[in-house]
Amino acid sequence: MSLLSASEIPELIPAGTAVRPVVGPSPLRRLATRFGAGAARALVVVIGAFWLFPTFGLFMASLRGTADNSATGWWTVFTAPSQLTLDNYAALLGNERILGSMWNTVLITVPSTLLVLGLGALGAYALVWIRFPGRDVLFAVVVALTVVPAQVAIIPDAAVFQALHIFGAIPAVVAFHVAFGLPFAIFLLRGYFQGIPADLIEAARADGAGELRIFARLVLPLSWPGLGSLAIFQFLWVWNDLLVALVFGFNNPPITYAIREQMRAFSSNIDVIAPGSFIAMAVPLLIFFAFQRHFTRILLAGALR
Repeated sequence: MSLLSASEIPELIPAGTAVRPVVGPSPLRRLATRFGAGAARALVVVIGAFWLFPTFGLFMASLRGTADNSATGWWTVFTAPSQLTLDNYAALLGNERILGSMWNTVLITVPSTLLVLGLGALGAYALVWIRFPGRDVLFAVVVALTVVPAQVAIIPDAAVFQALHIFGAIPAVVAFHVAFGLPFAIFLLRGYFQGIPADLIEAARADGAGELRIFARLVLPLSWPGLGSLAIFQFLWVWNDLLVALVFGFNNPPITYAIREQMRAFSSNIDVIAPGSFIAMAVPLLIFFAFQRHFTRILLAGALR
């Protein structure tokens, strides 16, 4: 068999056929290949250390006394380790205001996350698998609500909560977070539910399964990546919130509100703020490191969908 010459190859291509040019690897891929996986890991470690540097500094400051923090920076503990003490944490654990605010944070965050997951999943299922008039219009409204800033609804919601006699209490904070978390939850889960083959839903209906049974036994188990990503984001958003707590939760303040109360007019109460901030930050950090592998799978699953 003889090889074709370069002049004969164009004759084998039909006229009008679009020929795509051969594109080589991207510059980023070439760079990664040149330096190898070891350099990539080293770069990731450097970026992670840079990201954790402020957290480490906060932790060191929380282990120093007020006089030491006022006189020198936290990095002096490497030359004077005698500065380290647990007195700040002992005083913090004895502060009933701080301990009560941590419990209030749990009472706000957990219901807000669970309600957004449940109601958002039900709403997304209805928009995908149940036919009813105005479904597309309703979805357009949901998408429009995702761009509404929370500051716009503070004054109207304050009037509603005042009429319901829950203004300043935990139910008002939970209701506000659920209301503003639902549009994004429905939008996110709708994309995951649309990835489920329609034949599975129709087969379940043909077998006599109701909508709630299909939702609980078929759709939810196949949508754990979407539910997991939504739960993580909603939990972190509510846990780190300060604005809504300042407006609606002053009777039962969360940890962010309680830490803000420790600010003085001419100086900061660093012996309370530093350990309190680190404890408040520890929960999101623990969630990130505990679910790091699952979080990566969640993001990849969402990208593939």
